[in-house]
Order: sequence, then structure tokens, then C-alpha cells
Amino acid sequence: MTKYTKPIWKLKKKLADCLDKDVTKILDLGAGTGLELIHLFEVYPNASVTVIDISENMLKELPKRNFANHVTTICGDFFEIDFGKNYDAVISTSALHHFKPEEKRILYKKIFDCLKSDGLFLNCDKISLSQEEQDHSIYELENNIDNYKHIDIPLTVENEISILEQVGFINISSSEVDKSNYRLIKSRKS
Repeated sequence: MTKYTKPIWKLKKKLADCLDKDVTKILDLGAGTGLELIHLFEVYPNASVTVIDISENMLKELPKRNFANHVTTICGDFFEIDFGKNYDAVISTSALHHFKPEEKRILYKKIFDCLKSDGLFLNCDKISLSQEEQDHSIYELENNIDNYKHIDIPLTVENEISILEQVGFINISSSEVDKSNYRLIKSRKS
């Protein structure tokens, strides 16, 4: 059994611990090298996981993992790739804080549509601790004078929940995970 000692692994481990016990078909958005899948396959050894990530270099690590025969990898943009249908769950760790509210609305609707009835969406990610912090991040993105290639734009928990509700998710809850600026947001398709 894998030992999790680094804080980021605790975040990734928590995803599998929050899944429904009968989960078999999972979509992982932004899995990278698949760290969150290590514990997931310990708990659900027969699960089938589709991974979508924009980084081809990170995805190259997945075939080296002992669960590779249970994973389908797709390299591409979340907004351009067809997710498919009837997933028991969609999971994501530290990958969705790059999108503005209007982009998240589109993405969360796409996630909602790919889940089966009563399916689960688990998102463990950075959040803004205040509306001011969120507004500043969006301002930095929209006025990127220094031409940074990477600007995080995490939303507040309240704004995350509002967008999830707008696209139809229910039973939405948020819990802290290890860091004050990270939350696990759990929501269910109606």
C-alpha cells in the first residue's frame, strides 16, 4: 500500500475516499501524472478511468503506472474534448482554478451533462479566501501587463457553489483539506 506523506498527496487521496462505494466509471480532469489515481485504484481496483489533460509530457507518465490498463488518456483542452457520457463520477485536483466564472459555467455544465443521474463531481482545488482576492486575480489576468504565462484565478467557495447550482448540481458541500486556500467541493447531479 502506498504511503502518503506529502500534503498534496493527502488532497489527492481524499478524492477516492469521498467517492460512492459502487463507482466504476470515472472521468479525471487534469490528472497529470496520475497521483490521485494511486489511492483510487487501491480502493477501486476494477474502476475504469478516462483522464483528460492538456500536458502531453505529464500524461506520458501514466502508462508507467501499475494501473495503466484501467486508464484511457486523452491529451487536449477541456473545452474542446468530448467527455463522453454516463460517468459515475468526475474528479479533479488542482486543475480548474485557471478559469474565469463564465468559463467555469460552461465547463461545469459539460461535467453535469457527462454524469449519469445521481453522479458525483468532486473538485479539490485552490479557492480565493475573499471576493477581493478573486477580483484581484481576475484583474491580473485581464490586465496581464507583464505577460505572465500562468495566472491562477481561483474563485471563492460561494461563487463556486453558485455556478454549480446554476448548471443544476444539488447537495453541494465544501470542506477544508490541509490548506486554508484549498477546498474539496462535492456536488451531485440531480
